Amino acid sequence: MAPKHLPHLLSPARLRFAARRLGQYARLKVREPGLRWWMLTPANPAMTRYVEGLFPPPDPVLAEMERVGAERRFPLVGPEVGRLLHLLALAIGARRVFELGSGFGYSALWLARALPEGGEVHCTDSDPENARLARGFFERAGLGGRLRFHEGDALETLARTPGEFDLVFNDVDKHDYPRALRESAPRLRPGGLYVADNTLWHGRVLGGASDRDTEAVLAHNRALFEDEGSLFSTVLPVRDGLAVGIRRS
Repeated sequence: MAPKHLPHLLSPARLRFAARRLGQYARLKVREPGLRWWMLTPANPAMTRYVEGLFPPPDPVLAEMERVGAERRFPLVGPEVGRLLHLLALAIGARRVFELGSGFGYSALWLARALPEGGEVHCTDSDPENARLARGFFERAGLGGRLRFHEGDALETLARTPGEFDLVFNDVDKHDYPRALRESAPRLRPGGLYVADNTLWHGRVLGGASDRDTEAVLAHNRALFEDEGSLFSTVLPVRDGLAVGIRRS
């Protein structure tokens, strides 16, 4: 039920204005007159700020990575997703992780810190500068030995990297999401996790958008639940939506 003192905020024009001001929803077409703008966010922004306020301050390496991300306007998963990735890797005793789309290694560092001695995170990015930055950050964190950085196409790299993985984190270009799911799931060991970021895609999954990336995210999300005999999945409304699936066998 809408707050009685804010009925004027529920018109489509006001909603579109609020969406533009929020920045994340500039291309979303709101077609339901009763749709509240706060329904377009995976979580109430105030709730997100509260939860993140509980976290301890980031260590110097993560803090520097967040600063670089802000300066370069590079989208990082942030501490909320980073901590969840770390927790998931700990929970399954992960030793071998593959990232599809790593940027300069922010999420990979959260994952690497959850691995035991001898563990490894395979990172992928086509930008040599991101590879250079990631190697520097991992060395500063004392985890250079756990990093395997592959420059080039993420899915091609996955195909030519042998062996099973305990966890695959998918954050490639959104139009490749269905393919990423198809090619990642068979590479997981039984009990391994497939994790995908941006599965709520800034609210565009609610309808009204028909661009290539949105259609791909929608197809990916449907596919997650089509064969629950091999992959049992859910979507968590954390940040921009985090899908988590566990391989049964």
